[in-house]
Amino acid sequence: MERKNARPAREVVVPGDVLDDSGLKSGDNTYVLDGRIHASVLGVKNVFQNSVSVIPLSGRYMPTTGDTVIGVIEDIGPSNWLVNINAPYPAPLHVSEVPWKVEFGDTSRYLNLGHVVMLKILMVDESKKIQVTMNDSGLRRLEGGRIVEIPYSKVSRVIGKSGSMIQTIKNLTDCRIFVGQNGRIWVDGDGENTDVAVQAIEIIGRESQSNNLTERVKEFIGSKLPQAENDEEEE
Repeated sequence: MERKNARPAREVVVPGDVLDDSGLKSGDNTYVLDGRIHASVLGVKNVFQNSVSVIPLSGRYMPTTGDTVIGVIEDIGPSNWLVNINAPYPAPLHVSEVPWKVEFGDTSRYLNLGHVVMLKILMVDESKKIQVTMNDSGLRRLEGGRIVEIPYSKVSRVIGKSGSMIQTIKNLTDCRIFVGQNGRIWVDGDGENTDVAVQAIEIIGRESQSNNLTERVKEFIGSKLPQAENDEEEE
């Protein structure tokens, strides 16, 4: 008997492969040529909401106990969910580790395929088996917004010293932003402001070794959102 919520086979793509020509937006690790979206890296094709991206097969996040991560539900069982956390293998989320009382077989009422969640890595054992939880302060399902993916090694640069960089982006764009240690960042705000915040984060991901990066980010946001620059000058 076929499972109702079984996920489709994951499609591995190589640079140049056509991903879409039906009107989806071009996401991370893709480019547009002659109206069609192509893969720019070796990875797994990922369609989320109205965009298509590629999750690279190299440089994957290695989970560490205590990390806060952003995951996407990719499979559902009667008593757990499998969550893509940008690691080499999915993380099982058991019904005992969510803030709801979930009856056996009723998991899809609470979290369904494609839902985005904030999780904490509860444990990683010697065999690399992962346990994750939503039973902690601030952990929840993330609704709406956009997901940005950067190399997880650049997360500390996005956050900045004592949180200074991410706070600057939040203040200047008036967006809510949650940063996962696995290289996924959730951004939510007004349309144009969200676009600018996403672009600012992508600049940090590309230019993390640059000098005066904070000023570069401030100047970029100010050029796109002049009111943000004016507000900063008035403070």
